[in-house]
Amino acid sequence: MESGPRTVPPYVTGPLELSPFRALHLAPRRVGDPASARAFARPYRAVRQRLETWCSRGQASRAVREALFLHEYSDSGLTVRGLVGCLDISHPAATAQQAQVLPHEGVQPRQVGDLAHRMSAMRLNPAPILLVHRGPAGVRDVLARVRETPPAQDYQDHAGQLHRIWPITDPVQLAELATGLASGRLLVADGHHRYAAYVALHEREPSLAHRTGLAMIVDQDDTPLFVGAIHRLFHGTKVPDLAQAAQRSGARVCTIDANRAMAALGPDTFVLTDGQDWATVTPEGPADGAVVRFVNQTLVPALSRAPSKVALAHSAAEAMEHVRPGRVTAALLPAVDLDTVMTVVGQGHLLPEKATSFQPKPSLGSFIRLLDE
Repeated sequence: MESGPRTVPPYVTGPLELSPFRALHLAPRRVGDPASARAFARPYRAVRQRLETWCSRGQASRAVREALFLHEYSDSGLTVRGLVGCLDISHPAATAQQAQVLPHEGVQPRQVGDLAHRMSAMRLNPAPILLVHRGPAGVRDVLARVRETPPAQDYQDHAGQLHRIWPITDPVQLAELATGLASGRLLVADGHHRYAAYVALHEREPSLAHRTGLAMIVDQDDTPLFVGAIHRLFHGTKVPDLAQAAQRSGARVCTIDANRAMAALGPDTFVLTDGQDWATVTPEGPADGAVVRFVNQTLVPALSRAPSKVALAHSAAEAMEHVRPGRVTAALLPAVDLDTVMTVVGQGHLLPEKATSFQPKPSLGSFIRLLDE
């Protein structure tokens, strides 16, 4: 599961500023098409020329004017709306308490460096990072007025997502949005390494182009993202091994019938099973806001023998496909709600790698930002 040493991402403070830009959009048939990723392949210095060629062939287009963009996308029955623009990341914060952009996972320095090098060579941000917050009513009011007008784009992409896009250029609306966002706090939901690469680029070359990074801000009180749990699969570890380690760590462990196990999942309780044996585990006292922290930071280190492998499953059904009695044991975890995540990271902590799954994410190609504007 862990793929290398991880460090705390940088913190940045505000006032938060989301600035307009001239978006580049792939053509609807190209958005969400895995083959479109070849536009961003090596050699990276040729990426801009490839996109210019795609524009000349009608496979991509550039917005005529700078704007913020309201982007609504629907996938698997869920509709999400986000505000897309260039987020100012140029003001470092010393602590999480001072920060207004809050990452919740660690990052691998090598991957951050690779991404920063790639974006610098391509001279673009290939996709927005995904940020989430509980937005102010004033911002929701502005976006509601924007949605009263026809969208500039309305299409279904290659992957089946439905998209509606409104450019926002009215100076009054832009000023209202700026005021409403300035004092907010945003959680990085997806794109931790790209976010850290934005900051690294600015630190290395503090130019106007690197002062900001492409971002989408979603209001969880308006169109909430689904926040799902990511379950753990321990290979070479039996249910009794994990149960005993949990008890040694002060947790309450109870055997349970399979028919009642999933109903026992709760904010402070997770389930162990190999498909044959079942047990619930409730850490004693608060688990620093998230059971997944207890599993990664307390339970696994307390095992007398480490698992031969720790894998991930994005649903309980997927986890149950891989369990094997006496050979592969699943820790079925409760989802971590947004407020809990914000509390944990606001105290200067991080969640373990792959602790949450924010869904759905927008398809690749809906927004690209060129750095040399």
